[in-house]
Amino acid sequence: MRRVCFTLQVRPDRLEEYKERHAAVWPDMLEALAATGWQDYSLFLRADGLLVGYLEAEDFAAAQDSLARTEASRRWEESMAEFFVAQSAASKEPLEEVFHLEEQLARVRAGRPATARPGAGE
Repeated sequence: MRRVCFTLQVRPDRLEEYKERHAAVWPDMLEALAATGWQDYSLFLRADGLLVGYLEAEDFAAAQDSLARTEASRRWEESMAEFFVAQSAASKEPLEEVFHLEEQLARVRAGRPATARPGAGE
């Protein structure tokens, strides 16, 4: 299972309406997300409009493609487009994961050393 994190920017003048829309997402959109492999999906919104999304998927690209082919997603995306500040294609890429607590703890507990930290042992 792959953990995926991404960011978007919600227009600051639309924050309250954005939150209201997500308080009751359409049932067919919820079902489409689940059916296309989006698991443990959460959105976090900062007061300045920074939106951080987190999900888990076996294959994120396949999950995105499958979701995009659903009628529910097409309607949802169309209805939500006005909430976002335009972003470059590069800014829509998932973030690189650089730390995961459970993964490093498992290595340490299994007796395998974690990768060396810069400056360690100096």
